[in-house]
Amino acid sequence: MKMSDIEKICWSGKFLRIITRGRWEIAQRHNCNGIVGIIAVTNDQELILVEQYRIPVRANVIEIPAGLSGDSDEHHEEPLRNAAERELLEETGYTAKIWQYITDTASSAGLTDEIISFYLAKNLTKITDGGGDSSESITVHRVKIKDLPNWLTKQQSDGKIIDAKVFASLHWINQLCP
Repeated sequence: MKMSDIEKICWSGKFLRIITRGRWEIAQRHNCNGIVGIIAVTNDQELILVEQYRIPVRANVIEIPAGLSGDSDEHHEEPLRNAAERELLEETGYTAKIWQYITDTASSAGLTDEIISFYLAKNLTKITDGGGDSSESITVHRVKIKDLPNWLTKQQSDGKIIDAKVFASLHWINQLCP
């Protein structure tokens, strides 16, 4: 057994824990079985984005809809695709008729073992206001894909942080939504 295979829990809270693996300190989410990010594109070639205040960075953050799978008793063994559908509806009020799994990627490989599963959602229908669950206060934005770079620059100049998953989404939109 290699030193990097030995894990030790250093601290554990309600949602996170810190472990050591060899000489590395690693943050883990222990209250879920996966994380999903949804690239939601309307028939009018708009990307659905969400904005919410994030305490760790003390700022409003522009993000793609995203969330945890299996983070409650009700959703304990929830498949990732079902979590993506649920999170899209909760956060944005949209459902999608077309779903496509894209890829898995590390969120911050030097800090956490967290892997995000990306899904493309198309043929959207707005059925509720969205805005998140009772613990969230989310603003929904519909932004024309062609206007997205300028819109994001404006949001940054207004003091908002753009989540890296938004930039990854631009790559996948260019590949999958010509």
